[in-house]
Amino acid sequence: MDIKELYNLYKQHPCITTDSRDCPEGSIFLALKGESFDGNKFAVQALQKGCAYAIVDDEGVAGEAEGTEYRSRLILVGDCLQTFKDLAREHRRQFPISVIGITGTNGKTTTKELVATVLQQKYNVLFTQGNFNNDVGVPKTLFRLNKDHQIAVIEMGASHPGDIRTLVNTAEPTCGLITNVGRAHLQGFGSFEGVKKTKGELYDFLSQADENSVDEGFVFVNTDDEDLMQMVSERNIIFTAGYGTTPTEETSVLGRIVACDPYLRFQWCFYDSEEEEQEWFTVNTHLIGSYNLYNMLAAISVGLYFDVDPEPINRALSDYVPHNNRSQLTETERNHLIVDAYNANPTSMAAALRNFRDMAVSPKMAILGDMRELGDVSAEEHQRAVDLMKEYGLETVWLVGEEFGKTDCSYRKFADVEAVKKAIAQERPAGFYILVKGSNSMLLWQLPELL
Repeated sequence: MDIKELYNLYKQHPCITTDSRDCPEGSIFLALKGESFDGNKFAVQALQKGCAYAIVDDEGVAGEAEGTEYRSRLILVGDCLQTFKDLAREHRRQFPISVIGITGTNGKTTTKELVATVLQQKYNVLFTQGNFNNDVGVPKTLFRLNKDHQIAVIEMGASHPGDIRTLVNTAEPTCGLITNVGRAHLQGFGSFEGVKKTKGELYDFLSQADENSVDEGFVFVNTDDEDLMQMVSERNIIFTAGYGTTPTEETSVLGRIVACDPYLRFQWCFYDSEEEEQEWFTVNTHLIGSYNLYNMLAAISVGLYFDVDPEPINRALSDYVPHNNRSQLTETERNHLIVDAYNANPTSMAAALRNFRDMAVSPKMAILGDMRELGDVSAEEHQRAVDLMKEYGLETVWLVGEEFGKTDCSYRKFADVEAVKKAIAQERPAGFYILVKGSNSMLLWQLPELL
């Protein structure tokens, strides 16, 4: 069966499941593999539970089913994951709508949420839920597309060279946005240049819009970011919508910070170099961190391009409340918590510490976990983070993990999150503004309920 034949089968059974524990009647089971599981082993079981068909890539499964009632409902393909992506692309092609691809080292999930929130003021929007931004999550998102959707916002993550190329070839975005490029997943990318090359695969796809049968093919760019501007200049990008804090020829949305006390308050305007006076709009947000200004300006830039008026844009950004351990301020009985515990890398750690330094609050305390997947530069980057804390005058700091444990400093060190929990239970810190940040695998997101 080729992809079009498989897609015709999907139209008769428009539900794909990759979990043998969840097999709706008449659905199609697709046998994905992981490090610790092989869906092929559960294909027949899925048919027994009610699936109409099962797609497998293990010939042994089909052989074992010979002579049984299930053999005719097993579809053998070369690679189930590739088939999943190809089917998702075929489904996406049924809907001639704008698809916005979003990637970046930091801020892509928050930006995706903000862009979707702004666009929802005028459109029915499909957007990535949670962090379904890899080669399994993106297809799952695309399969949610239906005739009622008018626009789609697809988040794309990467930790190895070629990851974004794979995702754009699946989602086929019509326009795109890279939030930034920073020092993250260096173990997988090999170098910062590897990060730029991989993130730039979104630009590569859009610069070949005609070849890829994409109607639009343009990008929204932070004109303050020298790396992004260089990446754009190296490619034949059809159209660029710029946003930033410094006026340039490419800037169409200009922003400036009013305050971070602790929430971000900012102003923005349509920038026109020929106008002496600009009309500024003020937005009060529920986000912590001056670094979120660029995420806000990105959402404004996208909204304006798609003809959302300033008033609903401002309302959407003012009303947005984070709910995913990113840039959140939480008030407990004892403390105020700045929770950013979903991810950490040198770029985002430096931004979080800089913002924490600038917050006009006291007393301050930081609980920081290791930054993972940094490879050979891990020791250097963790020491750099510690040196930054000293420079910023942070005194009450708890460091968690093996990498921070190797640093040269007098801050308190803990082996893991369990050791931190014991210290919190014994000492019950109170009256602090506490920054909680670390890679997700450090499990610091378990701490807020104890603080």
